[in-house]
Amino acid sequence: MLELSYLIAALLFVFGLKLLSHPETARRGNLWAAGGMGLAMITTLLLHKNSAGEGISITNIWIILCAIGVGAAIGWMVARKVKMTAMPQLVSLYNATGGGASMLVALLEYPAAMAGDIQSILVTVLGLIIGAVAFSGSLIAFGKLDGRVGDIMKPFMTYINLVLMVSTLALAVFIVISPNPPSEMMWAIYGLTALSLIYGVMFVMPIGGADMPVVISLLNSFTGIAAAMAGFIYNNQAMILGGILVGAAGMILTLLMCKAMNRSLINVIIGAFGGGGAALDREQGNIKEITLSDAAVLLSYSQKVVVIPGYGLAVAQAQHIAHELDSLLESKGVDVKYAIHPVAGRMPGHMNVLLAEADVPYEQLVEMDNINPDMPNVDVAIVIGANDVVNPAAYDDPSSPIYGMPIIDAHLAKNIIIMKRGMGKGYAGIENFLFFNDKTRMLFGDAKKSITSLVSEIKSM
Repeated sequence: MLELSYLIAALLFVFGLKLLSHPETARRGNLWAAGGMGLAMITTLLLHKNSAGEGISITNIWIILCAIGVGAAIGWMVARKVKMTAMPQLVSLYNATGGGASMLVALLEYPAAMAGDIQSILVTVLGLIIGAVAFSGSLIAFGKLDGRVGDIMKPFMTYINLVLMVSTLALAVFIVISPNPPSEMMWAIYGLTALSLIYGVMFVMPIGGADMPVVISLLNSFTGIAAAMAGFIYNNQAMILGGILVGAAGMILTLLMCKAMNRSLINVIIGAFGGGGAALDREQGNIKEITLSDAAVLLSYSQKVVVIPGYGLAVAQAQHIAHELDSLLESKGVDVKYAIHPVAGRMPGHMNVLLAEADVPYEQLVEMDNINPDMPNVDVAIVIGANDVVNPAAYDDPSSPIYGMPIIDAHLAKNIIIMKRGMGKGYAGIENFLFFNDKTRMLFGDAKKSITSLVSEIKSM
């Protein structure tokens, strides 16, 4: 019955993942997957027996239930209070807890693994390494996303990371093939833990801001793989299947993100992307502003309008008023679409989640590859808080760190309105020459306030 419950739980995980593929069913997908995890936990508490045929003691059951209660309460409060702008940080913390749990499982079970065959030792050591890297790396990613940790973008970091990686793998091999008893190998296992934790920190430190969505996805994959290793340690099918699903989905998403940025995964890991990249030596040109009344007239008498959201939209919490603007324009006969770049924001799907929160119809969200061919026919492109994902340097500046990265072709629209607080650079830390385009007009100010004023202006026309 226990094994059957694990199989049912795994099927619920798969079903939940399937429902997550569309915003209209994503909420139900989360609930189905959570139900699968709940089933696995309950049946384990009730039906698990050790090698002697004994179930879990009442004392341990109470301890487990108390731990689950505390964790659930913390998770509930955090999920209710966290802002959408801080969602990437929350995801990083969740990655860290998963990796940390797998690391602790491997540490606790190492003596028992040593009493088994070499496969048990290998799985335990791999779980320890991957879990530790996911734990410390995710904490650094959280710090970077939250503005608490800076970048160390120095060429020597590549060599330091290479030495750390080789040292970690060499010590891991030594532990796996060593014939010594567990009591004589604990120094090595603790040393491996320390090396893995340090490598996780140093691995993320040189990675620039523009690559953080890829790093979050990669660390999520690591957490899944570490959970699968913990499942192998305990011979727990639910943990194995759940971990494999998370690991595989995370790795597929990571590769898709790399493709969207025209970068290889190795290039992301070893390349310091963003912050201080070179730029072509060319004149910037003049900044031209637009008044609210002129913007209202231009939008009201357009046929096609494309809204390009970015992290600034999330910071200003302007998704609801943006939806009010598109509804108002559609009532005037304007065709309004949202152009979604795969890496807009701070994590995969960030813009989709924000706009879904504001009840923007999914049909209005158009992926980059589908919207770009139609951009020359767009009367007005409204860029709200986006920067790097519309930067033409990706096309015409070989010295730029984002050169070759696919972007949304806002520069091809007939008119461009850019909403920004000021002339600050994007997350990649480079100048955006779209601001100086002859077709571009800047509407400075907080996005939420600017759009609110624009809606009022259009209504008064």
